[in-house]
Amino acid sequence: MTVLVGREIWDAINRGEISIDPLQDSQVGPGSVDLTLGNEFRIFKKETGVCHVHNESDFADVTEAVSVADGDYITIAPCEMILGITRERITLSETMAGWLEGRSRFARFGLAVHVTAGFMQPGISNQQVLEIVNLGHKTLALYPGTRICQFVFERCLGAAKYKGRFVDQVKP
Repeated sequence: MTVLVGREIWDAINRGEISIDPLQDSQVGPGSVDLTLGNEFRIFKKETGVCHVHNESDFADVTEAVSVADGDYITIAPCEMILGITRERITLSETMAGWLEGRSRFARFGLAVHVTAGFMQPGISNQQVLEIVNLGHKTLALYPGTRICQFVFERCLGAAKYKGRFVDQVKP
């Protein structure tokens, strides 16, 4: 696979191989597109006991949905994890895939924006869920609309289409 840079990102957008909605021109960088933090989150319930992880496990059983208004924020304590979602919906052709990555400017505060499952399958059309962890020593306040992560695009050898469990996700 080949990483798209600069003009190639724009060319792929213009050809319809990549669609990002909404998108401002300033979000497109030399090797990635910045994505913004949405208003919907899932926070983990403060429960003790064992959380059994198997094929039938559902993260909704151990989390609760929270919505944060623009201009407001959600806090994340040290060693805490929450789920967020991007405002942007990414649609990729069957010959495009990508990687969701954090931004170093926020990693320097101890913020890990996407701790696992960073590969985005060819043919996706959804908003991206963020597995956000505070690895630092201070509570962090996260604001919807912040350019929190970046999407790196790759051209695939061949074509495929994602048809998995989160094919139409619009909430974390």
